[in-house]
Amino acid sequence: MKKLKTNKLKRSLSKDIVASFVVFLVALPLSMGIAIASGVPPARGLVTGIIGGIVVGTISGSALQVSGPAAGLAVIVAELVQNNGIEMLGPVILLAGLIQLLAGVFKFGKIFRAISPAVIYGMLAGIGVLIFASQFHVMLKEKPRATGIENLISIPISLYHTFFDYDNISHLMAAAIGVTTLIVLLLWDKFKPRSLKLIPGALIAVVVASTLANLFHLPIPYVDLPANLTEVIQVPTPANLIRLINPPLLISAAAIAFIASAESLLSAAAVDRLHQGSKTDFDRELAAQGFGNMVCGALGVLPMTGVIVRSSVNVKAGAKTRLSAILHGVWILVLVVAAPGLLKMIPMSSLAAILVVTGYKLVEVENIRKLKQYGRVPVVIFFATFIGIVAADLLTGVLIGIVLTTIALIYKISYLNIYLERDEKNRRIDIHIEGTATFIRLPKMASVLEQMPADTELYVHLENLAYIDHSCLDWLSMWAEQQQQRGNTVTIHWDRLEKRFRRPFQS
Repeated sequence: MKKLKTNKLKRSLSKDIVASFVVFLVALPLSMGIAIASGVPPARGLVTGIIGGIVVGTISGSALQVSGPAAGLAVIVAELVQNNGIEMLGPVILLAGLIQLLAGVFKFGKIFRAISPAVIYGMLAGIGVLIFASQFHVMLKEKPRATGIENLISIPISLYHTFFDYDNISHLMAAAIGVTTLIVLLLWDKFKPRSLKLIPGALIAVVVASTLANLFHLPIPYVDLPANLTEVIQVPTPANLIRLINPPLLISAAAIAFIASAESLLSAAAVDRLHQGSKTDFDRELAAQGFGNMVCGALGVLPMTGVIVRSSVNVKAGAKTRLSAILHGVWILVLVVAAPGLLKMIPMSSLAAILVVTGYKLVEVENIRKLKQYGRVPVVIFFATFIGIVAADLLTGVLIGIVLTTIALIYKISYLNIYLERDEKNRRIDIHIEGTATFIRLPKMASVLEQMPADTELYVHLENLAYIDHSCLDWLSMWAEQQQQRGNTVTIHWDRLEKRFRRPFQS
């Protein structure tokens, strides 16, 4: 028996080690690329990846989820850095992490799972378009514009400058490396040998592009890493911490906490569907993500979330325990410390091309088809969130989605429909009441039911009534007595109401 347990442990250990290498290969280019998209040095993304693996992987509530820099936060981080300076990144992330930690401690984890899928899908699609548009310019060695709309509109201009302005030969070279990365990535994902299916296409594409760029000594921008990783660490100063009282920074911290929490817990829920092992403790996972972001904030690096891409790769690669997530962070640390020169050989346009594909994949048409199954309202909320993010900013788009979801909910819980079936021959009216009868809709109910003619049989059907509150119930009882005094016969199945709502009614 003991030998059997030992063999099982060895098999689990070997699978975790293999899975950790696969996740490491996926996380490496994405961590640097997301940092660039966020407007910070690539090394800050690598530090976040290390913390996400070693720190959060050790204490997370989802054993197989892998945490690290997330494309979903790149847009809001870029705005934060652009508007307030990179020195405020650490304090804001520190506060966001504290909000997450407290939310996990006070058992708010399940609340984040209740966010409308229409808002989440719209948010991811909007972020995808913004990342695609901004990184398209970087791929061509152009500077991203200030807003998402400007980035989209100016894509033809960047293309023209790259391919028809002969003074910009370095732009053309950067574009060639970016296009090469795209082609290799797409071809590998489509035609990769089954025996090499665990090797990520992003890694193959970056290796091929980097080899070509260095072989021909192309004069294009490459990844810039410091000789010592500690050089990128920027501990928040007391003066910068005091600046957090400014409302815009407080809002940024709350937005990062909200988005990071939603993305992490949705990712954890998706990971639970991919394996048969222990399921996620959502409050613990939320607290772990908060603690990890507090560490990131204390070091002044990128925020993190649980990332579905790395997590799904982790599960598919055969991971059995949290050791795989922890080790993937260890491998990043080892590579950065032992061989930073290899990372400096990577062209910036190659990483931008990887993010162009990442942004494109975030816009999933399949999500719209899923929402259509539940009617038009979720689709409207999706596009309102999406358009708000692209046209204004991330926070505005998400708030639009949440407000519309709330309005739809209020309408649904206050919906009341009353229709009449008249039988003039037998002087009978069947009154069908559907939806939710609350004090909000009492005037509507009264305006319809008080119009009943005298000397009529009135049958009130309440089987499709979802809820009735005390005010409507009292009024309905009073109305029935008044109609009987007018000579009408009123039939209401009070016993059915009593059975459904568990309270005694009287006619």
